[in-house]
Amino acid sequence: MDITHFAQQFWEGILQTSLLEFIAVLAGIVSVWFSRKENIWVYPVGLINTGIYMYLSIKGDLFGEASVNLYYTIMSIYGWVLWARRDARSHEAAVRITFSSRREWLFQLLFFAAFYLAIFFALDYVRSAFQANTIPAADAFASATAFTGMWLMARKKVESWYWWIATNIASIPLYYVKGYVFTSVLFFILLLMAFWGLGEWKQRARGATSK
Repeated sequence: MDITHFAQQFWEGILQTSLLEFIAVLAGIVSVWFSRKENIWVYPVGLINTGIYMYLSIKGDLFGEASVNLYYTIMSIYGWVLWARRDARSHEAAVRITFSSRREWLFQLLFFAAFYLAIFFALDYVRSAFQANTIPAADAFASATAFTGMWLMARKKVESWYWWIATNIASIPLYYVKGYVFTSVLFFILLLMAFWGLGEWKQRARGATSK
């Protein structure tokens, strides 16, 4: 594929972007901006994004991504509750940004592996039985990394950003081949923001441990 054909296909995809997808993209960008700033508005804004993408993912045969957005919705409520908690004495946030221990890292990898295998085999069955357009390996990877990242973000773990980076890298081509060009652009923007967020959360975690 030459650059001219790619640019033409990309522009046609942008023109075909629905209003729902456009709103979801904007909500996704704003939500990640709030998460980078450790602002609780990440969750209510994120719920707009996940609700729309549940619908779009099912429509585009991305069943793994649909399950991710359902999970996002549940974890957004969970994270909202955690981030809203305040210490009884200091009135500061009860959950603070921290690094994962080796034991926590091991659990994260097992958490990812379990979800990857479960989603992969489920999607492989869906592909053979119902939807030939399903992409089990890529969809399962994007889904499992997102499951892990969302869980860690609710607990304000720095490592959540590593999992978001992996999710974004996998999702850029995944959504592009499904025709959601504007969404693939979203994931590219989110990839850049994830590196930014990783840097900021590392600084905050180090600042907290030095006190």
